[in-house]
Amino acid sequence: MAILSNKNQQNPQAEMSFMGHLEALRWHLVRAAAVIMAICIVAFFYSDRLFKDVVLAPTSQSFPTYDMLCKVGKVFHAEESTCITVDSTKKLQTLGASEQFSTYVWICMLAGIILGFPYLLYELWKFVRPALKSSEAKPVRGFVLVGSVLFLTGTLFGYFILFPLSYNFLIKFQISPEHIETNNTLDDYISLLSTMALVTGLVFELPILVYFLSRIGILTPKFMRKYRKHAVVILLILAAVITPSPDWLSQMIVFIPLFLLYEISIFVSANVVKKYNLEQ
Repeated sequence: MAILSNKNQQNPQAEMSFMGHLEALRWHLVRAAAVIMAICIVAFFYSDRLFKDVVLAPTSQSFPTYDMLCKVGKVFHAEESTCITVDSTKKLQTLGASEQFSTYVWICMLAGIILGFPYLLYELWKFVRPALKSSEAKPVRGFVLVGSVLFLTGTLFGYFILFPLSYNFLIKFQISPEHIETNNTLDDYISLLSTMALVTGLVFELPILVYFLSRIGILTPKFMRKYRKHAVVILLILAAVITPSPDWLSQMIVFIPLFLLYEISIFVSANVVKKYNLEQ
């Protein structure tokens, strides 16, 4: 009895009920939410710098992406489509009395979500860790670090590459200039920026997702290699949708990182299958 008691003390979640697991998960999420909210509050005090140096930076010609894209375009003789000229004289418009305030709050929350995402992963890892054996936990010990790096890399890719390409194409696209005028609103700008940043951050978590799907036998490297050509077509279509600009170079700039993620995911899946002697 003493031995059993000691085992339960070492692993208190081993005999936890379903409701007990939900309660534990709730407190992990509460702590993560508290950290995210704390970062939001800090962002409030630095909101001027946050808006000027980060959020509105792509509206200036000095944004580093534009110079980089232009240099890449010159190498491939496609500078006409990649050398973006920003009209800094046009201001973003607001169409409602509360729009600037709601945008102010949302950007601070967005900063909290992005910067607090690593801690969210950490809390999720703390929740899952007691249910894993030592042999199972060791290979995924770097889950928090790898997941955080992938998410932040994806977010930066969305901010520095996807958003400038998409936004500048969309605001300059015109159906009938003599009849229709595009009003460049703050709401549209922030909506596209936040969507690009968050979605690409989550997309870059693909290797992590593939690891766990391979671990439970749902996905195999053989399957991913077999349908590689199909994946390439899907990624090309996705790149074309994400970057509405018709030039091939902009689409390749988006496609190449996505394809590399797919290849890395195949390597991850193959490593899992080999390590755990799973059937391919």
